[in-house]
Amino acid sequence: MSPNPVDEALAFLERHPDIVSIDLLISDLNGVLRGKRIPRDNLEKVYRDGVNLPASVFALDIHGNTVEETGLGLDSGDGDRVCHPVPGTLMPSPWLRDGQQAQLLMTMAEPDGTPFFADPRQVLDRVLERFRCAGLTPVVAVELEFYLVDRQRDDLGMIQPPLSPSSGERATQSQLYSINELDEYADFLEAIHSAAATQELPLDTALKECAPGQFEINLIHSDDALAACDSAVLLKRLIKGVALKHGFDATFMAKPYGTEAGSGTHVHISLLDEDGHNIFSDEDGAHLGTPELQRAVAGLLETMPASMGLLAPNLNSFKRFQPGLYVPMAPTWGYDNRSVAVRIPSGDNRARRIEHRVAGADVNPYLLMATLLAAIDHGLHQHLTPPPAITGNAYDQVAPSLTNSWRQALDLLERDEILAEALGPDFLRVFVANRRVERDQTMQSISKLEYDWYLRHV
Repeated sequence: MSPNPVDEALAFLERHPDIVSIDLLISDLNGVLRGKRIPRDNLEKVYRDGVNLPASVFALDIHGNTVEETGLGLDSGDGDRVCHPVPGTLMPSPWLRDGQQAQLLMTMAEPDGTPFFADPRQVLDRVLERFRCAGLTPVVAVELEFYLVDRQRDDLGMIQPPLSPSSGERATQSQLYSINELDEYADFLEAIHSAAATQELPLDTALKECAPGQFEINLIHSDDALAACDSAVLLKRLIKGVALKHGFDATFMAKPYGTEAGSGTHVHISLLDEDGHNIFSDEDGAHLGTPELQRAVAGLLETMPASMGLLAPNLNSFKRFQPGLYVPMAPTWGYDNRSVAVRIPSGDNRARRIEHRVAGADVNPYLLMATLLAAIDHGLHQHLTPPPAITGNAYDQVAPSLTNSWRQALDLLERDEILAEALGPDFLRVFVANRRVERDQTMQSISKLEYDWYLRHV
C-alpha cells in the first residue's frame, strides 16, 4: 500500500513545531517562483485537496502581468486549476523569518487530474515518459553560474561588484578558481551549504568563476531528472535569499555586465539502460563514446538553432553570445574541449557523458532539461550522425551561426516540428506568445547608450 501523502505533512509539522507558515511554490515560464503563503494549520488540507491557482500563472511575463495572447487569461475566463504538492520538497527555509518559514513545490493539474499542459514541470515529465517507455533513465547534473552584486549602485546608477566581506575592497579582476576569493566569501558560501543541507539539496562543488563577483555552484548528479530540476529551481531561490541576508544581491541574469563573461547553466547527461549500464560508455574506452552517444550529440546539434528561444528566453539572454567570452556561438562538439557547445568531458569511461554548455543562467531548468532530452531522444530514434568532433579552438574553426536575435529565435522555435511534438504544440504556442509580447515591450524602451550615441549625431 502506498503511503498517505498527508502523512508527509503531519510528520513535518511534528518535527518542526516552530514553523509558522509555508510558501507554496510553482515555477512559471520564466522560472520565477509564484504561489501562495499559508499558515501551518492549512498544510494538511493542501496535501489532501491541493490548492487553486489560476492557469494564467503560466501566462505571466517577467513583470507578473498576464499576457492575454497566450489564451490563458480572460479569453478563457482566467479559471483556476488545482496544484498538488511535489513529494519530498516540503522543507524549512532557514534564511527566512528566523527559521519559522517553510516551502513546498507544487505542480498543476487539470480538473480531471491529468497534468496541465503549460506547467514546465509537466512538460519535462512528458518528455521523460519517452525514456521510461524505452527503458532508459537519464542521469543528470546541473551547474549554476551567478553574480553577487552590491546592493548599492555606482555613480551612474549601474550595478557593481560587492565589497569583499573580508578585505572591504571591491573586486576588479577575474581570479578564476581563486581560493582566496572563496575564503573572502566563506561565510556566504557556508550559509548556502548549511541551508542546502537543511533542504536536502544535493550540492557538490563551489568555485570562483571568471569575472568579479561571479561564482558557480554545482548539484550532484541524479537519476531523477525531475528531482534534479526541482533542486536547481530551489537552489536559485536559496542563493538569492542567503545573499540578501548577507547584504548582497545575487543575480542569474545571463549578462549582467556588458564586457564581462556571462552566466550559464551547464547540464551533464548520461543514459542508463534497464541493467544500469551507461549506454554512452564504450567498452573500449573510446573518448567519443558509443554510437548512442554520438546519435544523442547529433540530435542536440540538429535542434540547437531552433531551441535557442527556450535556452535564451529574454532580451538580456542574447547579449551573452559574444565572441571571446567562452560562450558557444555555433552547434559544435568535441572531447574535453571548452570551446564547443556540446562537450564530452574527460575522466572515467564508466561516467562518459554529454555536457551541454549553451543555455544561460536565466533559463527555466525544467524547460532546459525537457529541450535537451527531447533533442537526445530525436537523435537516438533517427540514428543521426554528428559532424566530426572539433579538436582545438572551435571559435577559430567554425563561424558563428546560432542566432543572437530574440525575434529570429522565436521564429525558428515556432516553426520547429521536432520540439513542438516533444514539448507539446499547445505549450509551445503559449510559450512563444508569452515571449513575443515581452519582446515587443522591450522595443518600446530607449537605452541611455542610444541617447549617448545618436541623440545629437543623427
